[in-house]
Amino acid sequence: MPKGLFARSLIIIVAPMVILQSVLAFVFMERHWQTVTDRLSTAVTQDIAAIIAILETYPQEEGYDALINLAQDKLQLNISVLPDSPLPPPGPKPFFSLLDHALSRHITSQIGRPFWIDTVGRSNIIEIRIKLDGKVLRVFTRRSRAYASNSHIFLVWMAGTSLVLLVVAILFLRNQIRPIQRLANAAERFGKGQDADNFRPAGAREVRQAAHAFLEMKRRIERQIEQRTIMLAGVSHDLRTVLTRFKLQLAILDDYPEVEEMQRDVDEMQLMLEDYLAFARGSSAEKTEVIDIPQILEELRYDTQRSGYDLTINHTGGKNVEVRPNTIKRCLNNLISNSTRYADTIRLTSERLGNWWLIFIDDDGPGIPEEELDTVFRPFYRLDTARNQNTPNTGLGLAIARDIARSHGGELRLSKSPLGGLRATLRLPS
Repeated sequence: MPKGLFARSLIIIVAPMVILQSVLAFVFMERHWQTVTDRLSTAVTQDIAAIIAILETYPQEEGYDALINLAQDKLQLNISVLPDSPLPPPGPKPFFSLLDHALSRHITSQIGRPFWIDTVGRSNIIEIRIKLDGKVLRVFTRRSRAYASNSHIFLVWMAGTSLVLLVVAILFLRNQIRPIQRLANAAERFGKGQDADNFRPAGAREVRQAAHAFLEMKRRIERQIEQRTIMLAGVSHDLRTVLTRFKLQLAILDDYPEVEEMQRDVDEMQLMLEDYLAFARGSSAEKTEVIDIPQILEELRYDTQRSGYDLTINHTGGKNVEVRPNTIKRCLNNLISNSTRYADTIRLTSERLGNWWLIFIDDDGPGIPEEELDTVFRPFYRLDTARNQNTPNTGLGLAIARDIARSHGGELRLSKSPLGGLRATLRLPS
């Protein structure tokens, strides 16, 4: 069965029509067409039998002119009497041999003489040869006299009107399916974090109900995200105020080792606060835009080189993709900065194929054990056995990167790199 609603609905319309027409055609062929052909063949056979009876009962003049004229004027049969000779061998039978069966059956039952018929040689003429005593009777007659030749018009009209009605049904069905497709596209765009504000409910009552339910769900989710963003902005302001007071008080104190340790603790606390707020705030406020892939990759290269690291970039395929530019750039920066902490060689490979944008970030660092590849995405999780504990790290970089990827309808995965370290694979729909 097809997977699409349009194809399934079309089958629901077409299948009963095809079955009904098949039954009607069978009944018509079995009853009407065969009956009419059988009766016409009976009449032709009776005329030929009458000619044979006259030929054998009454004496005929040489050349049989009177009998030939009688058959042609009264019975519309073109006959001739041939010298005694063998009948021709049976010719090929047509695939649809209703006329052959009917004529053969009636000639056998009413005349009972050896015969030969040809309904194929000339399409409008039937030739019949019957072997008599010392001669052969050859009969030509029009096919329409023995065969219901115009009955196929009924089938043509039936098939033609069905096709017209089918085309009309397809057009109306497309109009009914289109609102469902628009609803599915809007839900998909909203799931990818893209703009779906132009969607309006349309179509049948049930489709409109589903569309209104989707819009209400969309409003609730956006309202919840907005409330969370406002709450986090207030929390961020209050916590930053406290940390600023800590910094001012530490700046007033003398330069003691204890003060320096407290200063590092405050800086680390501020870093953790910024990362946590960034993780909890998400990226839904930013609108999607069509960006130029080589341009954003060049900006990443410049930022990385400005930080004192080298980044090799290679891009193939299309050049445009619809994403949240600042959010995606932040996701890639998190992955690249994660590599710069523990690796010397970093390589970014970008590939635009079909409806997907694939990004591979490889490094030659210590890597991550295979059993920890999914665990490192947990918020605040630090893999101290493979990473340097002295490196400032809140354990939110990979969690934020995966959250950004999933908010775009994509995915972020980690694996073993060909360079020997870690490979981050970012897969985003376009």
